[in-house]
Amino acid sequence: MPARAGPSRSQRAPKPSQTQPRTRRGSRRDPEEEEDEEQMEQENDEDADADVDMDADLGAGNKGGEMERQASSLVRLALFTEQKRVPLKRDEISKKGASIWLPQGGYFLTLITVMGSSSRSFGTVFEMAQKILRKTFGMELVELRSRAEIHAEGSANVANEELDEARKATGVKKKTAAAGSKTYILRSVLHPLIIEYAALTDVQILEEEAVDAPDSDDEDDAGVGLRTYGSIISWSQADQLGSVGVLYVALTLILVSGRVITEMDLRSNLKRLRLPPSANISFNSRSTHRQLTVDAFLAQLSRQGYIERHRIGDTGNKKAGAGGGKRGRAPAATQGNAEDGATFEWRWGNRAHSEVGEQAIAAFAAEFMVERMGGQVQDDDEEGAANNANNAKRQAERMVVLERMVKGIGRAAGGELAEIK
Repeated sequence: MPARAGPSRSQRAPKPSQTQPRTRRGSRRDPEEEEDEEQMEQENDEDADADVDMDADLGAGNKGGEMERQASSLVRLALFTEQKRVPLKRDEISKKGASIWLPQGGYFLTLITVMGSSSRSFGTVFEMAQKILRKTFGMELVELRSRAEIHAEGSANVANEELDEARKATGVKKKTAAAGSKTYILRSVLHPLIIEYAALTDVQILEEEAVDAPDSDDEDDAGVGLRTYGSIISWSQADQLGSVGVLYVALTLILVSGRVITEMDLRSNLKRLRLPPSANISFNSRSTHRQLTVDAFLAQLSRQGYIERHRIGDTGNKKAGAGGGKRGRAPAATQGNAEDGATFEWRWGNRAHSEVGEQAIAAFAAEFMVERMGGQVQDDDEEGAANNANNAKRQAERMVVLERMVKGIGRAAGGELAEIK
């Protein structure tokens, strides 16, 4: 074994000596190659990182641009639905493939898809749309209150403190109101003082409106001509003031009747104001309808969410009508409803709570009554305008009467008047 081990080592000795120079040359190249490889890998990593950053920036840019488009579409959709006085439902915004047609040139041509399949970004898109609406149009989207929330607030207004104390003593928590209705309307965010000054008549604006006004020959005889006001806010381009007045009267009658009024009482009060069911309410030439009967106008207000009509009691009257009673022989549905008015009642709709408010209606009614009662006093004030102290005193007295009127309306409503929400 030792003799065989020696030759084997001697035979292997020259092989390393022959390969050693190549090994040394290889060892000299290895660091350089490693440096080159490391440099190439580093450059490749940097290029890859740059590509990733560019893709991320591009993706973020595309996402931001898409959300801006969605916000603009939401603004257009909100303006369109508000023009029709139709609440905007969240399902119309966030459901996949939700779309609506907008009229252009008298035709429905433009299709708007707001969110599509990107419903998860609804909150961000909604806030972006709100910024556009506030900055550009002076409006904002507000969520209508649900019936459960309105009912809960009404119950809280008439509840006494003993119930709250009993709940605290027993540890019973008050039930929270249901979630919102997930329907939205547009509401102005302008300060009332800005609107007041913008509604003042300006001579220059009045002259320009008179020049731009259409000739009487161009107006349709069936409609009511546009009236010029000479103010920054063009009321002739806005809501129909006559119909708004009738709406406010109806809301006032409901409010002072304890927030609910039977149909018979509502129609009786409207008739006293020379508004019987068959009376016509006129609109100007820009309106879709030139005239509407009181019945048709109330039905329109119900569809728009300002007022709600509910049946009360049982349905025995339907059976009596079908059996050939006097009510069953009524020639028209409106007459049948008028005779059977005690089975129906009217309440405020959620749109009236969010757009008008009980306090505003109370102020409207109080100012109207004070002006009607104190008209002669105001004329005397104008004649004696030099006596500023006397005018200030009478103005203070008028404010006291207004406050008493508002408090009286609150008592008639059956509780504290709610603010607009």
